[in-house]
Amino acid sequence: MTSFLEIDDVHKRFGENEVLKGISLVVQRHQVVCLIGASGSGKSTLLRCVNGLEKIDGGEIRIEGDLVSGAGVDYVRLRRQIGLVFQSYNLFPHMSVLRNVTLGPMVIGGVARAPAQELARGLLRRVGLEEKAEAYPDQLSGGQQQRVAIARAMAIDPKLLLLDEITSALDPELVNEVLRLVRDLAEQGMTMILATHEMGFARLVATTVCYLHDGQILEMGPPEQIFEDPRERRTQEFLRNVLSAGNV
Repeated sequence: MTSFLEIDDVHKRFGENEVLKGISLVVQRHQVVCLIGASGSGKSTLLRCVNGLEKIDGGEIRIEGDLVSGAGVDYVRLRRQIGLVFQSYNLFPHMSVLRNVTLGPMVIGGVARAPAQELARGLLRRVGLEEKAEAYPDQLSGGQQQRVAIARAMAIDPKLLLLDEITSALDPELVNEVLRLVRDLAEQGMTMILATHEMGFARLVATTVCYLHDGQILEMGPPEQIFEDPRERRTQEFLRNVLSAGNV
């Protein structure tokens, strides 16, 4: 049986700096994989490589057995399968919320305006923001903008959703509303990979947790093993530091 996503010995360099040093990871459908680790460990770069925003320098990435890295890859087709939500929302400020959400289906999917708007309104209802359809991003709170960004990513009906530190730019009181939405998506069976500093949330929602250090997956396992009985010394030190800062 073919795995849904296979990341095999992936390397990525920026000049002389090797950011990913042989990452290998297998993700099955409906899994939620949380990437944890210090800033600069390679979490965001890995997500951008999976989405094709960064070209890898070695290894392979496959989705359902099809190669989606290297020369000749149709990146437009790839991004129809993968939604990516950034930590800084990246909504278009000159477009209404409704227009932000309809853009993907219309431009990438070729959906006509009326059905795209119907789809978008349904997604905004799902994230609790249907009444904000005609508002502009600067009229929304940070948490509301991030929920719109998730709705926009879902509008292309992705097979895989990538979430890159989506709460890091939010005020603490807005974090829970976004995490609640992500938890709902997980419970509905959405396949996701999250880079996160929210250890308590990772422990709650993940099926697999990967601890990244210096461009490598140093330890990987179910959340109860990683958080309660980490085997690697660096994992233990990382979690001890996070615990002392009150983030678990």
